[in-house]
Amino acid sequence: LRNEESMRRKLHNTIQELKGNIRVFCRVRPLLGEEKEASTSLPLSFPDCDDKNEIELVQSSENALGKSTSKSFPFKFDRVFAPDSSQDAVFDDVSQLIQSALDGYPVCIFAYGQTGSGKTHTMQGPDTISASDMDADILGIIPRAVKQIYENTGKLAERGWEYTLEGQFLEIYNETLQDLLAPTGRGDKQASDKQAKLDIYQDNDGHTRVKNLTMVKVDSAERVHWLLARAAENRTVAATNCNERSSRSHSVFTLFLHGKNTLTGESSTGVLNLIDLAGSERLSNSGSSGDRLKETQAINKSLACLGDVIAALAKGNRHIPYRNSKLTHLLQESLGAGNSKTLMFVCVNPSPGSTQESLCSLQFATKVNSCQIGTARRQAA
Repeated sequence: LRNEESMRRKLHNTIQELKGNIRVFCRVRPLLGEEKEASTSLPLSFPDCDDKNEIELVQSSENALGKSTSKSFPFKFDRVFAPDSSQDAVFDDVSQLIQSALDGYPVCIFAYGQTGSGKTHTMQGPDTISASDMDADILGIIPRAVKQIYENTGKLAERGWEYTLEGQFLEIYNETLQDLLAPTGRGDKQASDKQAKLDIYQDNDGHTRVKNLTMVKVDSAERVHWLLARAAENRTVAATNCNERSSRSHSVFTLFLHGKNTLTGESSTGVLNLIDLAGSERLSNSGSSGDRLKETQAINKSLACLGDVIAALAKGNRHIPYRNSKLTHLLQESLGAGNSKTLMFVCVNPSPGSTQESLCSLQFATKVNSCQIGTARRQAA
């Protein structure tokens, strides 16, 4: 059985490398509320193909003479999820990468798209999660990933493997790192001021870490519920014209998986980064002003920096501008190292009023899909 487990890990990793160490999935959310009544036809269509990896966007415009014209933009990704796709179906394609993290590889999954396109729903599920919801169909990737890891570590225990799981949760708000699991709430400003400064650094093994960030042991389903509830309570959200509960920060959940086989002496260290990026939005559409304006500018700048990094990687440039933003600095190991497996979800709002933003998101996703990051190498413990 131990030999079989070693062979499974090698074959599983070979399959993942053949699929690509950086992949892009597209998910289109369903129309909501008033959108259903306002939209008679959608600008998005899904060609009938067996691989379910194509999507087409039609952009309509009117010239100076009042004549209406339309232009079609076809896109192809590793997987495309139509509006009727369930959380189960989405996670089914993600679960193989979660297994790679357990096998000892650094894995990064992040959601990108305009505000209100369903990123937080994909990554976490509903805004509030009770302990009784931990087995519900509505849950997103983060709680499902931890559940899968628990189930698999239990099976591996029969083959001599013992695992320790530790988690951390932070947000990047206005280019400042904030600890979402800190023992103090946002209301306690005096206590918050006393918290140690959070700094991104590279450890002796070249891995990206954050100094002074709260680390908690994730040893039960109840602990997962607590972790998600505290992070949701502390995350910065606000209303804009684009979304009544818009995430105004990038949130990053990191799970460290330390495994050791007491029978063979083998060991592994995997890292799983699950990231819900703040939504991009045009200032003319969001109606942002004051603090909301500063937040929007910071969000758009950091997403632009992410685009610059992707473009530099795609061109094979020697210098990659990771340090131009906290976001790209934090993602440096995930995007640029040959030992990482990265998956990007581009989330799309299907309403006709979001056609231009959807086009920008899909074009950016195409750039990401063109990147190559080399062959993944298993982490040394």
